[in-house]
Amino acid sequence: MMELMEFPAPSRTPFASRIAAGLGRGFRSLPASVAIGSLILAFWVACALFGDRLVPYDPYAEDFLATLTPPDAAHWFGTDHLGRDVFSRIMVGSRDILLVAPLATLGGVAGGTIIGLVLGYFDGLVDAIGARLLDTLMAFPFIVLVTMTLVALGPSNLTVILVIAVAYTPLVARTVRAAVREQRERDYVSAARLGGESSIAIMILEILPNIRETILIELVTRLGYAFFSIATLSFLGLGIQPPSADWGLAVAEGYGFLTGGKWWVVVFNSAAIVSLVMATNLIAQGVGAFENSPD
Repeated sequence: MMELMEFPAPSRTPFASRIAAGLGRGFRSLPASVAIGSLILAFWVACALFGDRLVPYDPYAEDFLATLTPPDAAHWFGTDHLGRDVFSRIMVGSRDILLVAPLATLGGVAGGTIIGLVLGYFDGLVDAIGARLLDTLMAFPFIVLVTMTLVALGPSNLTVILVIAVAYTPLVARTVRAAVREQRERDYVSAARLGGESSIAIMILEILPNIRETILIELVTRLGYAFFSIATLSFLGLGIQPPSADWGLAVAEGYGFLTGGKWWVVVFNSAAIVSLVMATNLIAQGVGAFENSPD
């Protein structure tokens, strides 16, 4: 009897390895600026989520025998005026700003997208009145408008989210309106009208998917502005409030010690703010370059 030939069993790649390989290929295909910005942003997100487990010291523990100690082997970024470890506070200080800024940005982009869709699609009186209202709101300097509102309402994380979202809405609406006005003249919109689709269906199902890159760029760009704006408001005492380890608060607390050569609190916290803003700008540039690249 003929013996059956034995063949080696086909090798099976573990599921986790296949996922990792797929993610690696996808990451390598991204523009360099998006990859770098995403890595920086992912680092701070990891600090916000797991910072309490990674820091060498309690970020809120005061040590009046070690106040304003310069950077050394024990305290890599030195200590502040209350003897708290600056490195530990920077690690966990990303938590509040990474919660407040994305929520404020999402609110502003969502509101601006809705308004921009309506104003861009409907011509005539609706667009004329809406556009004039947008111009009026945008005439006020952003930081002045936000500061006055927070002074009236009182500073808190919730009010900061709401105020920045409202302030961003007309800025996003203006950009989305221009994109919608360009799309509404396309053949696919005319075909949808002839097919009997309602205006709401055309705006949501036809036009909105075709301006998603514009909205994504607005989202990432406004997120960078939100990081900077929240840090500025915290520096002025109108943003995130103590006992948070927020970076803007830390810069405000350490600013008065610069004249005495105590630079580390301000410099390291400012560098953290700059890194977040730079990361979002890199991502926005990469997305914009990818959108404008030929197919």
